[in-house]
Amino acid sequence: MEDLRAVAAYAAENAADVLEIFERSYPADFRPRDAVEAARTFAQGGKRVKALRDAAWAALKAAKEAEDAAASQAARAAMSASSAAYLHPLARSTQVRHILGAPAHAARAVELATAGDPGGGADYVERAVRRATPRLVEVLRRYPAAPPGGGRVGELLRSIDRRLRGGLA
Repeated sequence: MEDLRAVAAYAAENAADVLEIFERSYPADFRPRDAVEAARTFAQGGKRVKALRDAAWAALKAAKEAEDAAASQAARAAMSASSAAYLHPLARSTQVRHILGAPAHAARAVELATAGDPGGGADYVERAVRRATPRLVEVLRRYPAAPPGGGRVGELLRSIDRRLRGGLA
């Protein structure tokens, strides 16, 4: 459970970084913020309850409803934070998305918010790598490398994955 809390805390920190991107376009929509708060509550010792899943689904719905691409990615980062508590112990590469989905979506949100500038995403990848704790890296290394695919978000996810596995955190 403590490993799940470490993953959720990391995911929530990354998603919180880009909430402003979503809220600039949708100031009355609190679903992504609620998802980040649910992840934080779990990370700080709360129970892994249905509210976490509900918050993740609500943030995903907000992402799908968003017409602004950067806002959509920010909401997806929040969804990833709330669902991080459901990392499965089976060592499958797809589980890496539970660990690194939030920073990958956050990096993409930053890119899109800065007119598609990949430099913004690269800067965010560096931030995500620096904030990773030794425990997070230990959990990540129990799983195979991130899977192929996923478009630009997948590229960012694999970049973070490679950096953390390479001991550069």
